[in-house]
Parts: sequence; structure tokens; C-alpha cells
Amino acid sequence: MMQSRLKVLASSHFSRRVQWQLFHSPAKPVGARYYAINPFNWVPDKVKEKFGMKMREAESEEEVAAAKKEAEQRGESSIFETVTVTEPEGPESSTPSPDMAKPLDASPKEEPAVQIERKGDSHKYSTAVFKISHRKLNMIGRQISGKPINHAILQMQFSEKRASTRIMNMLATARDHAVRYKGLDGQRLVVAESWVSKGKHNRKRLEPKGRGHVGVQVHPQAKLSVVLKEGRTLEEQKAKEKAFKLKRIVSAAVTREDKPIRNPGAMWAW
Repeated sequence: MMQSRLKVLASSHFSRRVQWQLFHSPAKPVGARYYAINPFNWVPDKVKEKFGMKMREAESEEEVAAAKKEAEQRGESSIFETVTVTEPEGPESSTPSPDMAKPLDASPKEEPAVQIERKGDSHKYSTAVFKISHRKLNMIGRQISGKPINHAILQMQFSEKRASTRIMNMLATARDHAVRYKGLDGQRLVVAESWVSKGKHNRKRLEPKGRGHVGVQVHPQAKLSVVLKEGRTLEEQKAKEKAFKLKRIVSAAVTREDKPIRNPGAMWAW
């Protein structure tokens, strides 16, 4: 038997030599059947005969029917083979039932709103302590203070500040908690108060300087707290501001009034 043998010697990272031997079986005649991967090819024939290792052949329809009949006699038949579906016969089979003849209501039924017991007139919430300067965070607190909660969330959504996403999520959570746990009206909530607190433990790092000197670099931490209360909506605030401005208008133009001059001077004053 002619075999082609290829030996490849390779040195690994640990200076070891690994030797592979690839054996190729002789060329088979044209028309012979090839198997891509067969784990039984390397097993000797004696071992196959001893342990009964052979390929399973497909069973015929007669053998399958006989096996099903034996399983049915033993009471081990499948439930899918015992159940039979029969269609009703007669004129009643084509007539739908009265329940099926009723038209379905496509519009969903509105469930009654659950009334939550009111537990206070305000709700306090705050963020966790995170790495930011208290001066920068105070600017965001001034931006949302006194505004309706939905308008404050909108301001944080389009803000370019790095901490705006964290503040937006905090405001949304505070609004949901105030409605769910305190029974407040979510459409009338206003950011009544907002303040900034410094973190207790500010991280310090050494900053090398010239001539062997070193400085201390402080990484500040802070958090933002808010208090939500029921107040005027954005439309109500605009209406109040408009009424205040209209009230200040005395006349449409400058008018001359005839009033006596009080305490006139001895001479002209221009």
C-alpha cells in the first residue's frame, strides 16, 4: 500500500519540537463513494462486530406500523396519535353560534382610574453623589428651578451639559414617584426648590511639579436635590405674566396733563 507521508517540524514558544504526521489514504477509483466525516472509519472491523457498531438503516412503513401497534397494545402510544378530530355533520355545522355572530368591539375598554390616597403636598428626591464640580451643578439647578416638571425635563433633554442626562433621569423618576406614592397631580408638578450639596469624600491625587515639587489635585463630588410641589402650569404662568404686563400699561401713548407747578424756583432751570 502506497502512502504519502508529510512531516512538519515546528519549534514552539517554549523551545519544544512538535511533529505532525499526516497520512493520506491511497487514491480511490473514480465513482467510489466518499464520506466527508465518519467517526467509524478508524474503528477496526473486529471491534465493530463485537460491540455492534453499525449505521442505522431507515425503517420501512410496515415496521413503523407494527411498532405503533405494539406500543398501543402496551398502552404506551403517543397522545397525538390517539386523538382524532372529526367535523360535525348536518346543517348546524355551517351555522355560527350566537356568540360568534356578535360583532367584536375593536375599541378597547377603558379601565377606571385608580385613585391613590394623597400623602403630603410635596416630594423630595435627589441624585447620587457623582464626580462634578458643585459650581457647574449649581448652574443646572438654577436652570430648572421654578419650572414645571415636564418643561424642566425638556430643558435637560436638549442641554449640552454632561450631567444633563443624569438630571433628566432623576427628574423623571421623581415625577413618577410623586404621582405613584404621594398621589400628586403629575400635570401640575413644579420644581419648587433645587439645591446642590458637596460630597463628603473628595478624591485627591498628586500632581507632579517642576524641581521636585508636588501638588494636590482635588476631584470634587456633588449631588442635586429637588422638591416637587403642585403649582401653576406653563400656560398658567404665561397667562399671569401677560396679565401683569397689561396691567402696567396706563395709556397707549404719552399724554399731556394740566397740573399746577408746585414749588417753582426763582429762575429758570435749564
